[in-house]
Amino acid sequence: MNRMISLLRLVYIHPLLWIVVGLSIATAHFLEVCLLLGIIFVHEMGHAVAASFFSWRIKKISLLPFGGVAEMDEHGNRPLREEAIVVLAGPLQHLWMMAAAYGLLQFNLVPDDLYRLFLQFNIMILLFNLFPIWPLDGGKLVFLFLSTAHSFTNAHRFTLILSFFSLCVFSMITLLKAPLHLNVWVITAFLFFSLYYEWKQRRYIFIRFLLERYYGKTPDLGGLKPIQANEQELLIDVLEKFQRGCKHPIIVESEGREKGTLDENEVLHAYFAEKRLTDKISDLLFLY
Repeated sequence: MNRMISLLRLVYIHPLLWIVVGLSIATAHFLEVCLLLGIIFVHEMGHAVAASFFSWRIKKISLLPFGGVAEMDEHGNRPLREEAIVVLAGPLQHLWMMAAAYGLLQFNLVPDDLYRLFLQFNIMILLFNLFPIWPLDGGKLVFLFLSTAHSFTNAHRFTLILSFFSLCVFSMITLLKAPLHLNVWVITAFLFFSLYYEWKQRRYIFIRFLLERYYGKTPDLGGLKPIQANEQELLIDVLEKFQRGCKHPIIVESEGREKGTLDENEVLHAYFAEKRLTDKISDLLFLY
């Protein structure tokens, strides 16, 4: 109960949302807006409760005029399985909500038209969130999937590129099917802006990912995954090969032969603490 109260204290209602509520009252759509907000709130609380269970750092749970978001102060170093549970915890809320609504309908506790509207909103929000577009849940699942086989930087970049093309396709479909649907265009514009901002911040996001590893704020990593590096590669080039969910011994090679081995912590220490920003990876072999 205390945990739930703590989460509720993190709920933030955007000021523009009150304007939307006021317009809904003026246009006799108050019930529809309340249903949408209720569904979105439960969806985001699903993310927040799962994140709280794994002791994630939750910044706030925002209700926006066109949706919601549970903001986490995590930077890509949580176990992939754990993050997948947190991401899926939002969409899974729609299943029990639709089942509960069906049960109420069977006992004649809700009118048929209200049930159909509630069901329609749930399906709409569920399917929309599963689109492979960052920062929707579908986009985050794509990032997790790519992270199982690619470095953090490549997985993040591929996710954003795929999201951009997916959003372009979504925009074209909207233009053909519902060109005058203002709400959809507002959401689409927000997603384009989010992608643009994420793309501009990708280097900063990568550095935060490395810093979490350097300061030891990551949970126990999985198995070892050696990184083979040519002796002429810069430290940052080697760091860009780091992958989520595993620890990296660095095997330094010269002309196809192993020259030495470094621990990833040694490379991180050299980069962040000693500021050896332009050193080659082979330079560290003489230090450690």
